[in-house]
Amino acid sequence: MQNFIYQLVRFAIKLILTVLGLVFAISLLGSALIVVLLSLLKSVLTGKKPAPVVVFRNFQKFAPGGIWPGAAKAQNTGEVVDVEVREVRANPEALKSEQLPR
Repeated sequence: MQNFIYQLVRFAIKLILTVLGLVFAISLLGSALIVVLLSLLKSVLTGKKPAPVVVFRNFQKFAPGGIWPGAAKAQNTGEVVDVEVREVRANPEALKSEQLPR
């Protein structure tokens, strides 16, 4: 009789912990889905690229061996371009009238 009660309690504890684990996992996945959807909605409203796309592109660009094995690697030309720094303002007329120092 004691063995049966012990097994019943053990089964109940396992069932409760399994249900709690499933609730935790589903809530975690649901919250991640909500964050991604809000990020996509923000990108649609602001006109910027979605954050998940930017993160994935950066990962592709900076991954040491490339993200896809067997993909052709880009040729590095080795050119360095030196550019002048200038301030960009909202008024395009101000840029036309202003001369850059040389």
